Amino acid sequence: MREVAFIKQNKEKWLEVEAILSEQQKISPDQMADNYIQLLGDLSFSQTYYPKSNTTVYLNFLVSQIYQKIYKTKRVDKNRFSFFFTEEVPMLLYKHRKVIYFAFILFFFFMVIGALSAHYQPSYARATLGDEYINMTLDNIEKGDPMAVYKSGGNWSSFIAITVNNIRVAFNAYLYALSAGILTFFIAMKNGIMVGVFQYFCYQAGALQASLRAIWLHGAMEIFSIVIATAAGFVLALSVLIPKTFSRILSFKIGFRESFYIFLATLPFFIAAGFIEGFITRYYYDMPLVLNIIIILGTLSVITYYFLIYPIIKHYKSK
Repeated sequence: MREVAFIKQNKEKWLEVEAILSEQQKISPDQMADNYIQLLGDLSFSQTYYPKSNTTVYLNFLVSQIYQKIYKTKRVDKNRFSFFFTEEVPMLLYKHRKVIYFAFILFFFFMVIGALSAHYQPSYARATLGDEYINMTLDNIEKGDPMAVYKSGGNWSSFIAITVNNIRVAFNAYLYALSAGILTFFIAMKNGIMVGVFQYFCYQAGALQASLRAIWLHGAMEIFSIVIATAAGFVLALSVLIPKTFSRILSFKIGFRESFYIFLATLPFFIAAGFIEGFITRYYYDMPLVLNIIIILGTLSVITYYFLIYPIIKHYKSK
């Protein structure tokens, strides 16, 4: 679409937003939020096709102003929770989709690096995972239950401890973005390498199938969520490093709010992953293979749909 046609098509909507900002026109908070979502879509389109245009600068300004006006009211109603997960977060996920894709590529890259390192350097698994964990796993393999570690502890205690630890790891990955993203990068590298090393170690020890059946029952949501939290950290870092048309302080404020909302969206999935690990993973050995696969693919499908597919659907529906 030519820029002139794009402006003509959306001009009235933008002027309406200007009237709202100047308080010449009164609307409900829900309507204002809807305008904000539509503006995000327009801004995303403009950044893609007219990155250096004054139209993009103008839309950046409108988005930042209406964003602050929405949250200045601090209005919370009965639909706020639903709006957060079904409207606000998906549009933010779409806006920062390239950063999210980068986080996944980075994770899988380091996962491959970890597996290759374990293949070419036999001592790498012990150096990465520790002698105690390796020896324990080998002992469990000899006993015929490679992933017996998941049967230790009580259901509730495991669920709580695992969930808290996973959220702590994810929050560190997000908060460390304040190091200009350097420490977030290293956390992404560490997590990817550890997964790759462990899976290759299980392959060498003849326990790959058992590890896949056990780890990915909860790992589909857990690891996916950690990658999203890492992406949120990169969003925060980029808001400081590349403020674009905003001042660095304003860019940081917007980036912090948007990235933190993305991080918050991972919490229900961490809780679900912790529940599966505490109450279901311990029974992987006695579980029918079909049920095992259904749970793994089901959890992976749910979280993939929400973070990668649903935002695209919402974006095109809002146009």
